[in-house]
Amino acid sequence: MLTNLVCSLIKHKRVTTTLAKAKAARSVAEKMVTLGKSGTLHDRRRASARLHQEDIVKILFSEIAPSQKDRRGGYTRIVKLSQRQGDASQGAILEWVDLSTTPVPTTDTKPSEPAKTEAPAAPEAKAKE
Repeated sequence: MLTNLVCSLIKHKRVTTTLAKAKAARSVAEKMVTLGKSGTLHDRRRASARLHQEDIVKILFSEIAPSQKDRRGGYTRIVKLSQRQGDASQGAILEWVDLSTTPVPTTDTKPSEPAKTEAPAAPEAKAKE
């Protein structure tokens, strides 16, 4: 379960889950980044054995670990959310700290201009004979 959550975090850069799962997955994710920072073949194989997905290991070693190269730890952030309606468990967002995520495009709050109405097409002029 934690492996799949960490794979989703690596792939999507942000995961919404419960607080307990986020705290448990945090340690696994940070260990994987530590393996990625060294970048040896042995560490790549250790990460592959833990995550079981080669494409995720490739993303970890090529994108995430190099962007965290200057940090000494604390690669993830947990943001608490409100409680869920059904079972009242505490929600949380697990995300990378320094990794740039693509922002969600916002809609402009400016009022749009009214649509221009087109005039009915004029009847074609008769061609000169």
